Amino acid sequence: MRQPPTEPIIEISDVNKFFEEFQALANVSLEIYLGERTVICGPSGSGKSTLIRCINGLEHHDSGTIKVDGEYLTRSNASLRSVRSKAGMVFQQFNLFPHLTVLDNLTLGPMRSRGFSKREAQDLAMLYLERVRIPEQSSKFPRQLSGGQQQRVAIARSLCMEPKIMLFDEPTSALDPEMISEVLDVIIELADSGMTMICVTHEMGFARKVADTMVFMDFGEIVESSPPERFFENPNSERCRDFLQKILHH
Repeated sequence: MRQPPTEPIIEISDVNKFFEEFQALANVSLEIYLGERTVICGPSGSGKSTLIRCINGLEHHDSGTIKVDGEYLTRSNASLRSVRSKAGMVFQQFNLFPHLTVLDNLTLGPMRSRGFSKREAQDLAMLYLERVRIPEQSSKFPRQLSGGQQQRVAIARSLCMEPKIMLFDEPTSALDPEMISEVLDVIIELADSGMTMICVTHEMGFARKVADTMVFMDFGEIVESSPPERFFENPNSERCRDFLQKILHH
């Protein structure tokens, strides 16, 4: 694992989140360093997606603190804008604009939020379409692409904002099995380039390959956090062992 800098790029401290009576996150604390690749796993409803959505302000945490690249996340629009410019997000669903071409989907953010000219934005978009290996699809509309291609467009769109951190919320769960590996391969390449990333996923082979740190959540808590070798070979908790038994022998 790379030598971590002294300051974490993401600092989560005693975060709680409720949806009415239901506690989705319970005293969650986690530190992530620049260039670190963290994979979060756990059973459905364990708080994984809620945590990742709280990191870029899509959900508001009720108590505790979240600090991204030195800045505390608050409910103010300025804070949300600033944090989202640093932390790109890729969802289960692709969320592409159906009436825009692939190229136009990618140029929208840089032109509106970053002040790029159309030509600059197009050059940037093509650079990242090359990166996700589908430059030839630039003039197509999302409906003309496979699910795997659409998710790669969604990753490229996030990269066009040139964030310091990438957040992936189960990026392959809406894909047919044969498309999963093409998306995971792109994420592995990004990880190898040194991008700081947090990925919520059930794909344990991928997790073992890319993670510096594995985080296991259950009932809104972080039950275990360890390097992948220890996590997969010798987990500390019964809950984690039980989860791995089910998912690895699925």
